[in-house]
Amino acid sequence: MNSRERVLAMIDGRPVDRIPFMPITMMFAADQIGVKYGQYVEDPKILAEAQVRTAERFGFDHVSGITDAPEVSDLGGAVRFFDDQPPALDESESLLIDRTKLAGLKVPDPLGGGRMLDRVRACQLMKEMTAGEKIVEGWIEGPCGQAANLRGINRLMLDFTDDSTFVRDLLDFIVELELRFARAEMEAGAELMGVGDPAASLVGPRIFSEFIVPAQRKLVSGLKAMGLRTRSHICGNTRRIQKERGNLGYDIVDVDTMAPLAEARAQMPKQVILGNVACVEVLRNGTPELVHETVAKCHEDAGALYIAAAGCEVPRDTPPANLHAIREYVQQHTAVPASGSRLPVA
Repeated sequence: MNSRERVLAMIDGRPVDRIPFMPITMMFAADQIGVKYGQYVEDPKILAEAQVRTAERFGFDHVSGITDAPEVSDLGGAVRFFDDQPPALDESESLLIDRTKLAGLKVPDPLGGGRMLDRVRACQLMKEMTAGEKIVEGWIEGPCGQAANLRGINRLMLDFTDDSTFVRDLLDFIVELELRFARAEMEAGAELMGVGDPAASLVGPRIFSEFIVPAQRKLVSGLKAMGLRTRSHICGNTRRIQKERGNLGYDIVDVDTMAPLAEARAQMPKQVILGNVACVEVLRNGTPELVHETVAKCHEDAGALYIAAAGCEVPRDTPPANLHAIREYVQQHTAVPASGSRLPVA
């Protein structure tokens, strides 16, 4: 069973040979091939090379096109680029400071020569380079996160109360934008679509239920209609929205360190859960022994439907030995350590 087959089997509820291993790597991956992160973001060939080589080195089961939010650039938003750090958005220059500009925005063509095309090309290159061995993961922004990118996080939080009609119109626009982007990535080779929606952990359960859930459901429904497998990534403390996350329809739900994994499993009993190893305290600053103990506890708490990873992005200066510790664990386990029950072996 190769990596691609393993991930698809886990998602589809079929037998697997071992736990999949799918951490988010961006700056870490760039460092593995000795390039600046600015180059990684702007050159799809470099991104693909870094992802493939890092996956091979550490035994990851996927390669991913995640970088930042190139959609903002292609919409005409102001993005600041740096030599060796992620691109940044300045809220004082947000594209939709003036809400009335939304009516004039057009969904850009992902193949139109902008930054979205870079990710599409990266998906194509990763598909060619992995030759069916690894699952290729595309990436799009989720409704709340992209709304914050375009409007500014502080303005958006006020808009939920002050102008709910605008917010719904903005979320509808974003869903249309992201579905078009996802289709282009899929046609280039992505089989799994990651949806990053970090701001959704900040809104609280009422706003999440009223505004974000309908947009997320429309988005994931559209992705699945294309035939894509789906992954939800929301950074931060998602404890108050966890049950609803499990009902959105995503195949994989990432759980960050602030949300206890046993609690997440109780709220999402049939969901494939990914993550929860603390990025800094354990993965970056810990020992291989601590990493091994932590991923074992995550596996125990999550049960059989578990994919090993950090709670969020692997920090760039993580010791390689700590990632190898996760690799060694997943290669040895198909079961929940505490119970002794086993998944079927393919």
